[in-house]
Amino acid sequence: MRAAVLQLSAQGMSSTKLYNYIRIASKQGVKLLLLGEYILNPFFKELKTLSTSMIKEHSEHQIKVLKELSFTYKITIIAPLIVVKKQKIYKTIAKFAPSSTSYYQQQILINYPHWNEERFFDNEPQAIESPLIFKIEGFKFALMSGFELHFDEIFEHISSKNVDCILLPSVSTFDSFERWKSLVLLRAFTHNCYILRANRIGEYRDKNQSWNFYGDSLLASPNGELLEHLGNKEELMIVDMSHSEVVQARKVWGFREFVNKRSQICNALKV
Repeated sequence: MRAAVLQLSAQGMSSTKLYNYIRIASKQGVKLLLLGEYILNPFFKELKTLSTSMIKEHSEHQIKVLKELSFTYKITIIAPLIVVKKQKIYKTIAKFAPSSTSYYQQQILINYPHWNEERFFDNEPQAIESPLIFKIEGFKFALMSGFELHFDEIFEHISSKNVDCILLPSVSTFDSFERWKSLVLLRAFTHNCYILRANRIGEYRDKNQSWNFYGDSLLASPNGELLEHLGNKEELMIVDMSHSEVVQARKVWGFREFVNKRSQICNALKV
């Protein structure tokens, strides 16, 4: 499976770079393109200053563009988007396939005092469900937001789904560089799957602080190794992933076999 990460800063209403990079990716045989958070919409802090109608107009324009690009170049595009329905604002991740579009509504949102998405967005709190899972040419992907990577409850829903790769759009900033890299590599190893992470670049400043988005988009292997990564500049990263490598890692480490065997013993004892 050949996939790509497009590491960008916020693009506003302009689609020029998306067209150019997606055309390049398509020529290189890329089947899936991943974007980071807050590239197609203004950053969260900026959204708070905009009207709902303006946010809706912006998003509808981006949706139209991405549908056209996916269909034209026969490529699946994963793009975090802010969606407005009945005057309510939702934080989602959209999957634009050549023949269909689907949305994953982020389940766990940041709620820190300086960055409270949970209060701003209208995503409805509910019991944790499976993230979006889909296949491209037999290769199985799971899609979640960067923040959701921290929570075991999410992984309980995908641990038995034989996922080959977790797609992770993120918007990491401040001094979290090493912590994020460690977390991604750890999750890739303990679940023996690839993790493809896209983080945005650029800067946002308010009166209190500067938010520097440092990039470092990366690919982690099913053995928890760093295979590819970018710096803090605009760039397209093309990667190749193998289902057989996922199978081999799970066979070598046998984490799932331990769990299954334990479950069988516990069920037998109950009987």
